[in-house]
Amino acid sequence: MRFFLGILFVLTLTFMSYGQKVLSLNEAVNIALQRNTTLQKALNGIKSSESNVKAAYGNFLPSLSANAGWSWTRNQQKSGGSYTFSGITINLPGSTTESRSYSASAGGQLTLFDGLSDFANLSQSKQQLESANLSLENLKQNIVFQTMSFYYTVVNDQELLKVQEDNVKWNKRNLETVTERNKLGAVTLADVYAAQVQEGNAQLGLIQANNNLETAKSNLLYYLGLNIFDKYSFQDSLTAQEEEELKANLNKEYENLSSLVDEALKNRADYKSAMLDVRSAEEGVTMAFANHLPRLTGNYNYYLHSNQLNRLSDLSNNQTYSVGLTLNIPIFSGFSVENQVEQAKVNVMNKQVDLEDLRRTINQNIQTTYLNLQAAKTGLDVSKSNVLAGEENLKITQEKYALGSGTLLDVLTANYNYTNARTNYINSEFQYIVLNEQLKYYLGVLNYKKYE
Repeated sequence: MRFFLGILFVLTLTFMSYGQKVLSLNEAVNIALQRNTTLQKALNGIKSSESNVKAAYGNFLPSLSANAGWSWTRNQQKSGGSYTFSGITINLPGSTTESRSYSASAGGQLTLFDGLSDFANLSQSKQQLESANLSLENLKQNIVFQTMSFYYTVVNDQELLKVQEDNVKWNKRNLETVTERNKLGAVTLADVYAAQVQEGNAQLGLIQANNNLETAKSNLLYYLGLNIFDKYSFQDSLTAQEEEELKANLNKEYENLSSLVDEALKNRADYKSAMLDVRSAEEGVTMAFANHLPRLTGNYNYYLHSNQLNRLSDLSNNQTYSVGLTLNIPIFSGFSVENQVEQAKVNVMNKQVDLEDLRRTINQNIQTTYLNLQAAKTGLDVSKSNVLAGEENLKITQEKYALGSGTLLDVLTANYNYTNARTNYINSEFQYIVLNEQLKYYLGVLNYKKYE
């Protein structure tokens, strides 16, 4: 019977594992880069910016258009009038006339001078395209970091769930031991009740840990654009590569904060994009001011015309060529141009304020993350030592209680401290990993290309 149940249990686990989809960190990041809707909109925006650059080049080229026309006219008179001769009135017959005309023309114009507006427009469109590409790069880095943060939260909660499972097992064994010793008269009934309460608290802790894990999974799948009701399995601990990177990062010493800020300002794609936005806005001032200056355009036209009846072949017999220049000098526009220039200058000032705000935000983010990373590094060492000390203290306290020289309260306190130490160590470990990636993101060096 036990053999049959064992086989059934193994088959059940195998079936459950086949029903779940395995999702690694690299796969999660790759999915996020493919399915993120904000990223898809940004890619569409790149196409629009590329089209704007092409249109800006087109402003330097001459325009050309062609036209063709045909018309038909029929004039019909029912009576041609009357004529009287020797007292006799003679009615003249009516007449019908038809005419057709054909025309064709081709021509266009070329802007010779527009106050350098076309040059400013071309420069602006190029800067906007480059700014859009940099914003796209920053967005990809953000997506990678957010995915890693969500994923490591899942792994962290899975580790914490194991701690709570071990805590429930220990409390169950402890309750069984205390109950048996009470039956033998070795401990009081109060110890049994205390063990029961602690076992119940452990069950509640397990329920909460499991709920936290399911919530973390749901948050990750939602961010990836996957069905949150699908079953996925995730890595249940750090990989060997992640363990090596963790050790390497623990031994890595960052430079001072000012050097980190300088590095960030050189690497941050969003900061470089904001600087381009300022330059683009400055080109807008040039474009607005160009409306104060004269505008010179050249025009050209070639015209064919024929009004011969049914003689389309005679179209080329009547040709007209024309070339001209048009000079437009603005004198007064009701202050509309002044308003455009002022609005463009205000836009430049706002872009400069945005750039300064971003610089201050970068300074704060790097400082906060740097300090948190240093604290997490120290906390990781302390929590690791606490786990070892807590484990040894629990063993010693259990031995004393078994020999009758200790109390159950000491044992429960020691187990609580040990469980809490394990929890703190796991949280510290994953907090350090996420903070390290967050600092890379704030420095603008988080590598997203390896996931594409």
